[in-house]
Amino acid sequence: MSLTGLKAFHLVAQAGSFTKAARAGHVSQPTISAQVRMLEDAHGARLFDRHGRAVSLTPLGHRLAEITTRLFAAEEEANALLSGARTLVTGHLRIAADSAAHAMPLIAELKRRHGGLTFSLSMGNSSEVVSQVLDYAADIGVTAKQTSDPRIHRIHLRDDRLVVFVPLAHPWSRRRAVRMRDLAGQDLVTRERGSITREVFETRLAEAGIRPGALVEVQSREAVREAVAAGFGIGVIFDSEFAQDAACRKLAVPDADLAVAEYVICLEERRRIPLVRGFLDLLPDARSAFVTRARASPNRAARASDRPASGG
Repeated sequence: MSLTGLKAFHLVAQAGSFTKAARAGHVSQPTISAQVRMLEDAHGARLFDRHGRAVSLTPLGHRLAEITTRLFAAEEEANALLSGARTLVTGHLRIAADSAAHAMPLIAELKRRHGGLTFSLSMGNSSEVVSQVLDYAADIGVTAKQTSDPRIHRIHLRDDRLVVFVPLAHPWSRRRAVRMRDLAGQDLVTRERGSITREVFETRLAEAGIRPGALVEVQSREAVREAVAAGFGIGVIFDSEFAQDAACRKLAVPDADLAVAEYVICLEERRRIPLVRGFLDLLPDARSAFVTRARASPNRAARASDRPASGG
């Protein structure tokens, strides 16, 4: 089997077109097209459906792409190991996160320490972050989803908690806190399934025997904020993600266990790659910084002076 052909296939599968794959592989488009065609002809297999300049993977191509992703990730790991690199000079780190507020301080610090690095950050819900790491689509994940998968190396980053928020026109906007029972019958704006924010909050509502009103489901935290500001219902968010907002007011829910832990994850087999190791080395300092900021915050979610709402 031709490793060159597999590499050409892998580049096209990642890029979605022969033109972009040729650019990524620093070869001409006819060259990479010929390499893929030779691989297909040698095995009597159709790996791509061609649609003009774009291509899509066939079912067989999807299965092969899963293998080549692991293959070339292992090649990258082997190169890093044999290079014996002790310091980070150049490289590109792919990060998936369920919260920019948790990931960006880490990326900024790594950039400060190692100015030659480049980064890509993809956002998704907690389940999607774990899937990207397992599928070799991300080197690092920052997620609130706990997993016992033995393939995953997990490090605790910080503790956070959920709060609710309402638009300024809402009757609760002058309060600092509400009780869980106050949410009965209230319309809620929630993230899609797979989001830890939604999973934890729905679990606590069910445990308290509380049935909310209508559920408005949206696909991002930004959309939750916009929907709440527009009056569609009460939103739920991580306390650390709620920046000062002229359109909304944050409310604690002190009588519910809404604590959520955030983790940094990577594949166990890849945690010693210099780029990944460099990110993990940031975590002790990052945890201390998060704790310091939380203690200094004037808007702690569970302050004793917060008076829960009595209703409405």
